[in-house]
Amino acid sequence: MAVAIVLVLIVVASVLFNFLNPWWFTPLASNWGQMDLTLIITLWISGIVFVAIALFMAYAVFRYRHQKGRRAAYEPENRKLEWWLIGLTSVGIVIMLIPGLYVWAEFVNVPKDALSVEVVGQQWQWSFRFPGKDGVLGRTDARLISAENPFGLHTGNPFGQDDVLVKSGDLHLPLGKPIKVLLRSKDVVHDFYVPHFRVKMDAVPGLVSGLWFTPTKTGTFEIACAEYCGVGHHTMRSRVVVEEEGAFQAWLNEQPTLAQALNEGAAETGDPLVNQGRKLAQDQGCLACHSVDGSPGAGPTWKGLYGKTETLADGSTVVVEEEYLKESIVNPGAAVVKGYDPLMPPYRLSSEELDALIAYTKALSEEG
Repeated sequence: MAVAIVLVLIVVASVLFNFLNPWWFTPLASNWGQMDLTLIITLWISGIVFVAIALFMAYAVFRYRHQKGRRAAYEPENRKLEWWLIGLTSVGIVIMLIPGLYVWAEFVNVPKDALSVEVVGQQWQWSFRFPGKDGVLGRTDARLISAENPFGLHTGNPFGQDDVLVKSGDLHLPLGKPIKVLLRSKDVVHDFYVPHFRVKMDAVPGLVSGLWFTPTKTGTFEIACAEYCGVGHHTMRSRVVVEEEGAFQAWLNEQPTLAQALNEGAAETGDPLVNQGRKLAQDQGCLACHSVDGSPGAGPTWKGLYGKTETLADGSTVVVEEEYLKESIVNPGAAVVKGYDPLMPPYRLSSEELDALIAYTKALSEEG
């Protein structure tokens, strides 16, 4: 009797929770209302089945409770009941499957007027690329990826010269325009996930995957990696900033194009040790965790770092100078800055390479 009452109370509590606390309604920033409709249909079907089964169990527990003189009847087969169960289950599966297939068809058919943006994942940051005024993204090749060419672009391709490169930071998008996202990965499998947009897709090395959505609400929304990609996986975050068309174009015009980036690279003269340190930082993957523009990352930004007083995890302070930086490179767990996880592996670099990295770090602080 007590078990039957508990089952009934569970059903009542579940139904009340669904109607009084609609947890499945979340703020949306996209056009994926049909996804919510599909989820709601699935919820209603599974909810009705749950209520029916739970109430039947409560009835069976009460109706066939132990009583003196009553014996259980052995009935190994009931063909009529089996056909009813098969039929009802099949109908329920079809009802849940059809909306999902419809949504998937919408998901893979990109509108012709969609704005393309490439999202590139690497441990542990996102980079972005927009087409230039020609509206066409330049060709890429994984074999061309280098410190000077992090996107692996064919530098001689005319369609790529005006491509807009966003190597780190936020992804800005225009309000109300369909967005076609092309996904690539430089190293391991990542997953581009924006919960508010109802979009989630793996970025697989050697492949280009994609998705699309239409932002319909201004605001800032989180980008997360939803596929474990190493010890710094939890820090692989960025943001989508949805704004009016004018604000988006103003931001886009501030970003460097491939041609500008190549000119800047060709103009790198002056201290060869600084240039060596810049290349070394890119080759060793340092810039995946340490930004050079002040933006947050898995590790402290290098902009303005040299000469700065940092508080360590144990509460002590240290002035970031040459000896501290060298120790942090060869033995990074010895003195971790407060607020950062000890993710960095030790590096075995020559004294000349260490000097080059220190010179580059110092130059970034002098620029700031």
